[in-house]
Amino acid sequence: MARKSAAQPIDIGITAKDREKIAKGLSHLLADTYTLYLKTHNFHWNVTGPMFQTLHLMFETQYNELALAVDMIAERIRALGFPAPATYAAFVKLSSISETEGVPDARKMIQLLVEGQEAVARTARKVFPAAEKASDEPTADLLTQRLQVHEKTAWMLRSLLD
Repeated sequence: MARKSAAQPIDIGITAKDREKIAKGLSHLLADTYTLYLKTHNFHWNVTGPMFQTLHLMFETQYNELALAVDMIAERIRALGFPAPATYAAFVKLSSISETEGVPDARKMIQLLVEGQEAVARTARKVFPAAEKASDEPTADLLTQRLQVHEKTAWMLRSLLD
């Protein structure tokens, strides 16, 4: 996974093996985040019904936040010395979130986004042991921030279903 380079070797106090394990976990998180970004953007464009304005704006806020998160996760992978996955094919292989065919109704969109937010939270949580073992505080901090966002967003979306 690491690129061969003439650049100076990485010596940040985390072994190459640990950096690779963390980067692999973050690659799954990146894929899930990007897949959820696409799903949320799709639903923003295609939502209809009595809650149109509310959902249209809510989904826009969510996909904008996810777009920023994708960059932060990819940059952390790069800081660890590995290439960030960046193709649809790679994301399909790495993501735990499946695409949604067609255009579901607004209630189903909300349900699918709750599932997506929770999936990203589970993926982020799986990376913690490797980050903690390696004393990788920047990755642990990133994961904590992501968990806070995804758990809160899932709760807010879930509240719309009551």
